[in-house]
Amino acid sequence: MSVPDALLKQLYTFGSLENTDRGVEFALKNRLQDATLTGLLDVKIDGDTVPPERVHLFMGEGETHAADEISDEDALDFPLRRTLHLRADRPALESGTHNIELTFRADPFGTLTFSVEDSISEQDEALERIPRDPDDNCSQAIIDERQQFVEDYGDTSLDHVPHYSFDPAVTEGNIENFTGVAQIPLGFAGPLTVHGEHAQDDVLIPLATSEGTLVASYNRGIKVCNLSGGIEATVSRDCMQRAPVFIFDNARAARDFTHWVDDHMDAIRAEAESTSSVAELLYIDHYLSNHFAYLRFNYRTGDAAGQNMVGRATFAACGWIMDQYPGPVEHFYLESNFATDKKASQVNVMRTRGKRVTAEATIDRDTLAQHMRVEPEALHHHWSVSTVGAFLSGANNNGAHSPNAITALFIATGQDVANVSESSAGVLYTDITDDGDLDISLTIPSLIVATYGGGTGLPTQRECLEVMGCYGKGKVHKFAEIVAAATLAGELSLGAAISSSDWVSSHETYGRNR
Repeated sequence: MSVPDALLKQLYTFGSLENTDRGVEFALKNRLQDATLTGLLDVKIDGDTVPPERVHLFMGEGETHAADEISDEDALDFPLRRTLHLRADRPALESGTHNIELTFRADPFGTLTFSVEDSISEQDEALERIPRDPDDNCSQAIIDERQQFVEDYGDTSLDHVPHYSFDPAVTEGNIENFTGVAQIPLGFAGPLTVHGEHAQDDVLIPLATSEGTLVASYNRGIKVCNLSGGIEATVSRDCMQRAPVFIFDNARAARDFTHWVDDHMDAIRAEAESTSSVAELLYIDHYLSNHFAYLRFNYRTGDAAGQNMVGRATFAACGWIMDQYPGPVEHFYLESNFATDKKASQVNVMRTRGKRVTAEATIDRDTLAQHMRVEPEALHHHWSVSTVGAFLSGANNNGAHSPNAITALFIATGQDVANVSESSAGVLYTDITDDGDLDISLTIPSLIVATYGGGTGLPTQRECLEVMGCYGKGKVHKFAEIVAAATLAGELSLGAAISSSDWVSSHETYGRNR
């Protein structure tokens, strides 16, 4: 299996080169796929070969392997996302830049060679550092040491941070320098009746928040929605992006490059999908400006949110493009800001990043008047006026507060909370039916959610997903429907509170903490 040179160099962990009392060390991280190391054939530092008997490899569990002992019969597992440390028994390196060249044999790739430059920086021994154990940074001993460091440095006592109910080892891959937990109040709203294609349940809604009245407001909206028959929810689109940019000498060269990409789509797709058993490259949009070619890779990522997955896949595809494209490319960046990761954008409102999901309901006139003291016409008029306000202000949402539900659900269920930036976009629409009831619908065009991977497997977050029947594979569309439905209930509640002037009084009653 061929590996593009640009991708191969990403095995090396830049900044890992250091002098230790046992020799010179650096690290590799498997960013390709599960592999088995069957031979370390050559290690050169600044052109000088280090004899194999003086090279040792370890992964942090304490077991060390000599390079000359690794073979087809005595191979070393190198799983995806694991870090492998190499130590060369040789004199310390001087401060400055050094060249490292590695040749190794790995299954399923065969023999691979790459060279990189890394540097040794002068260490300031007086610089205070948070305690860290490179071999086991989640052991109780190093956690205790960090907690003591924080107490001493901050001149305070950690009375709550150190108390948690899970094995700290489960946080590896989710956080570095684990020191404790930030406890956020968690409340439940509901049950909410959802009529989705995937969610067809009465579900409790976990909301992690410190904002008073929030859970009460969603409970109120859910009650009215349930009394009116529940909420229908539909996922209409599903894709995740990475958007590299290729730089050329002039606009014509950039244009010709996009034609070449279109002509080689099958090969590009094969390279991208070779990095994952889940990622599916759907299509590539291209946008031209000046002498830049922006490619927006669009993927389906299963039940994972998929940002890391699509980054790895796109990097592999772009490495192949750089190796195969016959014309000159001045430069290439893996991310150009056109995917607008962790940023609200119009392109994601129009093209979708994550799940495009719509929740809609018909709210009975009498139920609305009885429980929210507002008539459908008043609520419809208020939202019409508010839409003009949203337009004038340049907001990405003409509703009242959909990010409230999304953020509280994200925290409770282990989503990447920064994705609220994209997920905050919302298009709210209301109308009055012939019977005088209120039709209300909300489209969230870029809801980035996961039910597998990332923070969803952390103990508390997993429990919250399990309460909704949304943990694990095959559940992400169900979860998206529930999030949209709960969000719509909150829009109804706050919109009615503002329209009936109950908003301030509710906060005074339930939200005071002073």
